[in-house]
Amino acid sequence: MSGNRTFRQSMSWLHGWAGLLLGWLLFAIFLTGTLTVFDKEISWWMQPELRDTGVDQPKAVRFAQHWLAREHGEAAVWSIDLPTERSPVLKVSTGEDRHAERLVLDPESGVRVAVRDSVGGNFFFRFHYSLHLPRTLGIWLVGLAAMAMLVALVSGIVIHRHLFRDFFAFRPAGSRRAWLDGHNASAVLLLPFHLMITYTGLVIFFLIYMPAALDALYGGDRMAMLREASPGAQAVAGGMDRGDRRSRGGASAREAPPAELLPLESFIALAEALFGPGMVASLRVRHPGRANARVEASPLLGSRIALTKGEAAVFDGVSGKLLQAPAETRPSALTQRVMAGLHFAQFGGYPMRWLYFLCSAVSCALIASGLVLFVIRQRLKVAEANAGQGFLRLVETLNVGTVAGLMLGCVALLWAARLLPADLAGRAGWEARLFFAVWALAFVHAWRRPPMAAWREQLWAAALLCMGLPLLGGFSAPSLDRTRLLLELSVFLCGAVLGWVAWRVGRADAADRLSRPLEGAVRC
Repeated sequence: MSGNRTFRQSMSWLHGWAGLLLGWLLFAIFLTGTLTVFDKEISWWMQPELRDTGVDQPKAVRFAQHWLAREHGEAAVWSIDLPTERSPVLKVSTGEDRHAERLVLDPESGVRVAVRDSVGGNFFFRFHYSLHLPRTLGIWLVGLAAMAMLVALVSGIVIHRHLFRDFFAFRPAGSRRAWLDGHNASAVLLLPFHLMITYTGLVIFFLIYMPAALDALYGGDRMAMLREASPGAQAVAGGMDRGDRRSRGGASAREAPPAELLPLESFIALAEALFGPGMVASLRVRHPGRANARVEASPLLGSRIALTKGEAAVFDGVSGKLLQAPAETRPSALTQRVMAGLHFAQFGGYPMRWLYFLCSAVSCALIASGLVLFVIRQRLKVAEANAGQGFLRLVETLNVGTVAGLMLGCVALLWAARLLPADLAGRAGWEARLFFAVWALAFVHAWRRPPMAAWREQLWAAALLCMGLPLLGGFSAPSLDRTRLLLELSVFLCGAVLGWVAWRVGRADAADRLSRPLEGAVRC
């Protein structure tokens, strides 16, 4: 028994310190990951000039083809992002750069739509996996935090051997055990999700975290490994040959004789026969107006659990013949894609997105309650030993700034997206700077104010900004559609929850202040 107790005590120590030292980073990663579930909807809200015209893909691509032929007929490459459920707008660009800025076209009015520059929901996505640090450094820090999360989960299972009994042992909110009970309940309720989302996050960057096999077998050549794992798209008999592949974008390709490009809308039906109805995301045309024109159709990421990024089908732009079918993926690569797909949750539509959002929100509550629990235990130790006040103060400050301050910064970013002048130079950069400035001020405020007061004030500030967002949206948006309305309603409900938490914190603080004189009188 003593050996078991010693082992559990060791696991408890590991659980507490691993959760604390990387808990602040974990909360930031999980909160931004939670928001990333609706990244496209957030981007849509942050750019109110965008509107859903209700135009279907065939009509949109007809207009895009005429516009590109008129305005950029000599371009070597056309890229067309088709309207989809989550992004019902038509975007076009020219050139080889896949990450080039897309121009928004309105097929109804026939004009280009001027859209404000904004970081959009992609800001939270980039923060989630790289912390907006240099890519490799950020990915390594996120990986370290994910490993700490796995350690905390496994050690937590060891500590709480009677998991389901702990789940049903929830005491009233006024109890000192309430934070521990809430922490245990959130951990047990969604333990499979916590383990899955953490492990699959590590699998996404397995080549960065575990490069030994890549170095030993492929001399560090990542592309060679990927070519062997996914041996390339299936060239249809009589389709693409080596010369055809080499000619992509080259001078010889542009010297091919002129030829009429088929209507691009016809390629949507051809691609849907491979990917499924409504699953075509974009078309990419190489050498438009030439005899060697090629049309690449790419599927939506959400066509199945395994990520389908890069699995384009290639057609002859003049005859419409299928030249290259999507690649067959080997089991090892498919396994990695399935795990990545489980993490990104691009499948299942909005029901699955809401499920992931709610589960991720519970994960955030799990981490936040763990940070609070450490402070509660540390306060008891400080009271007994009358030492460690400085460390306790530092932890309390970091807790408030990381949890309440980050939520305040996130909603402040949404306000900045609407309040900054639409034509401000470097506008997206200013949005990001305001986010980090508000977050930094939250740490300063947490250090200057008593801990409970800092919690209360920052939570109330975040709650008021969340509940005020619908008013801001109503005054600053040309039109209010269903997506924006639902986002504002969701943020309002989140603000109501934060307001309830702030009210509970205020009541607990008031009760604690009242009990201190009574405790002193009893001691006397």
